[in-house]
Amino acid sequence: MNKKVGFIGCGKMGRAIMAGMLKAEILPNESIMVSTSRETTLMEVERVFEVKGSLQNQEVAEWADILFLAVHPSDHNKVLAEINGSLKEDIVIITMAAGITMEQIEKGIGRKVKVVRTMPNTPSLVGEGMTAMSINSCITEEDLDYVNKLLSSFGKTEIIPENLMDAVPAISGSSPAYAYMFIEALADGGVRDGIPRAQAYRMAAQAMLGAAKMVLETGKHPGALKDDVCTPGGSTIRAVAALEENQFRAAILEAMKACTNKTKG
Repeated sequence: MNKKVGFIGCGKMGRAIMAGMLKAEILPNESIMVSTSRETTLMEVERVFEVKGSLQNQEVAEWADILFLAVHPSDHNKVLAEINGSLKEDIVIITMAAGITMEQIEKGIGRKVKVVRTMPNTPSLVGEGMTAMSINSCITEEDLDYVNKLLSSFGKTEIIPENLMDAVPAISGSSPAYAYMFIEALADGGVRDGIPRAQAYRMAAQAMLGAAKMVLETGKHPGALKDDVCTPGGSTIRAVAALEENQFRAAILEAMKACTNKTKG
């Protein structure tokens, strides 16, 4: 039996998740309800996704069995204060904002409540998301199975301890931005050498997609897969050497460190 799934807020990530669920047909449209603070946004969401909508967070909170908090981290306390008297006793609250702990959610609600802390990413929109999640002690095995079914409908999931969640944005939450920059750089290099830009983007993106699938499907170490491409004295090993000389890995590690530091506040 489908549960009622509510979204408070519907920005880019909320839309990506909702679109992923609907595309996977894991839920019918009528089992989803969304609240937004702006009427124009609500009308757009209702039109595009054909779901129920409201301008009142409390209305969604009262209706939902599973409630996604898809708002900015700084808005969580305000939203929790609005809805804490409107929630079903057995509701599952799913937070998806960086830095928001399960303890903060319980404190904002004012009682022990089922909480799943997640960090999804925008490729959820195309069914290739990566969502890390932590659960509190109130979540039952049945709850976890259902939440995992929802989150797996638009990509992969990993369950990790909450004390590692602040490291997740750097490796999977924000990293699509790094990947887009790399694809753009590869395309620029192709254009420099005469390849039309549209083709260059397609070729670079497909190469990255294929490389990622090789890691996931072969189970081989990324270093071994890299070695497979590098013939002795060949062009690829020269490119790899140039990347190392320009601190390619160090730049990525520094970017991840900056992301994690910001997440921790």
